[in-house]
Amino acid sequence: MFQAANLPSSLPVFPLPGAVLLPRAPLPLHIFEPRYLVMLDDVLKSSHRLIGMVQPKKPADTSSDLNAVGCAGRVTAFSETDDGRYMITLTGISRFRITNEIEGFAAYRNCDVSWEGYAADLGPRENDTGLDRDMFFSLLGRFLESNELQSDWDSLREADDEMLINSLAMLCPFKPEEKQALLEAPTLKARRETLIALFEYTVRGGSAKEVMQ
Repeated sequence: MFQAANLPSSLPVFPLPGAVLLPRAPLPLHIFEPRYLVMLDDVLKSSHRLIGMVQPKKPADTSSDLNAVGCAGRVTAFSETDDGRYMITLTGISRFRITNEIEGFAAYRNCDVSWEGYAADLGPRENDTGLDRDMFFSLLGRFLESNELQSDWDSLREADDEMLINSLAMLCPFKPEEKQALLEAPTLKARRETLIALFEYTVRGGSAKEVMQ
């Protein structure tokens, strides 16, 4: 387990719209762009093997300004394809706040970061004592049906509170600004409440974006 003292003051960042990482959750990624192949090679040589996942403010432009809050993930699995691409898994370690983007000649983006305010991310899994699973799964089913999606219900029902809520926050087809709100939710309870609000608006035929306003 990472200690706060082992977290670096700067990180290579991977701007990817619509993709968020949360503490202790896995995120599979396919790395193929040359600049991110260079980034991964450098990360694998580092002592911490951390990559900062962060969304660009303009989803269509990964060179745009970045959202202030992202989440660092440690490379916990990787394999190389015959044509030089990588399939990797990041495991979420802690959220961070960008304090400054480092100017330089690297092929990829690097940022100075602050970990302040996210000490709980380094601790044990969170529980959500207010989670009504029957109501939650009923609403989730209607949300998935409205989006013509299917899910592995057995795995979802067996998941603990944190894995259930965080997996859905990462995997459900929400807009980038909605994913950002889920990422920045201060507690698991707050994230679950935001998820429910997004589910309800979608089921009722409204715009989930209204929840964020």
